Amino acid sequence: MAGNTFGEILRLTTFGESHGKAIGGILDGFPAGIEIDEELIQKDLDRRKPGQSHLVSPRIEEDKVELLSGVFEGKSLGTPIAFQILNKDQKPGDYSHLSKTFRPSHADYTFEKKYGSRDYRGGGRASARETVSRVVGGAFAKMILDISGIEIFAFVHKIGSVSIEKEYVQLDLLSTENSPVRCPDTESSGKMIDLIQKVANEGDTLGGEIKCVIKNVPVGLGEPVFDKLHADLGKAMLSINAVKGFEIGSGFASTSMKGSGHNDIFIEKDGDLLTKTNFSGGIQGGISNGSDIYFNVGFKPVATIMQDQTSVDMEGNPVTIKGKGRHDVCVVPRAVPIVEAMAALVLADHLLLNKTARM
Repeated sequence: MAGNTFGEILRLTTFGESHGKAIGGILDGFPAGIEIDEELIQKDLDRRKPGQSHLVSPRIEEDKVELLSGVFEGKSLGTPIAFQILNKDQKPGDYSHLSKTFRPSHADYTFEKKYGSRDYRGGGRASARETVSRVVGGAFAKMILDISGIEIFAFVHKIGSVSIEKEYVQLDLLSTENSPVRCPDTESSGKMIDLIQKVANEGDTLGGEIKCVIKNVPVGLGEPVFDKLHADLGKAMLSINAVKGFEIGSGFASTSMKGSGHNDIFIEKDGDLLTKTNFSGGIQGGISNGSDIYFNVGFKPVATIMQDQTSVDMEGNPVTIKGKGRHDVCVVPRAVPIVEAMAALVLADHLLLNKTARM
């Protein structure tokens, strides 16, 4: 299977299946001499893990990371950093009834046709459980960004039909973790919780949107042709399970605007060049311009629902299936640290790439 490695200089390779022995990864290209904050890694893992509230999957995983190489006496060695997280709360029997059945909107059929076999236990490699490795890699990437003062803030902007009506500059992004659904707007957070509980009682699921804001990005990150910064961010976000859309800056709203209203006019302030507006989302010509980078990531509703659905088995015979076991009604709140992690990996990679731009 190809496609398990992400990045150019800072390269993360992940391994493992949802109900296998362990999930893990190897992070290569990480600079030597950086102080490693293991508490940060665990904090981000705790934000992603199941069982953290009554609103998410009740699967109980400690998600304790074990660093196997690349770190000595609290600092990075510059050698590959290997790590693993054991899967302890496995219940593969919850999926035995699906061994020969293709679930709607899952990867069952495509895996079977492409590889000739599949791990039906929770989707195997296609499971969102794989993203635990991304969160570890992203936490390491944040340590690189911290040296340059770059900060990443992701939060739930929308769940189902409930959306924050304020601009992100009007929100206290530091309050995001105070909400069970990671929404920094108190009124919207309450409505989102009510909606999730209502849909859960119906045996159905929800999707939503995460907004990510990246601050203090220096001018010059990104390459102007195939490796545009926003293109790499788009690939990173679209590689996350259940993501169906990505838009940066003004996004699709810009299609109904005129150029005269959309152009970000330059101004001089205290010796620096700034823009009066930021419809570009902090990136112009594929290169960061020093303004906030902000984008939205759209997640589809969870495909496993607690209702009867029609499908077919591997012989094409009609079957009726119904989800069972432990599943999220809405993955969006747990995906916030995943979005942050993938953004951090992209930004850290481009920081390292940018060191080769000029003598």
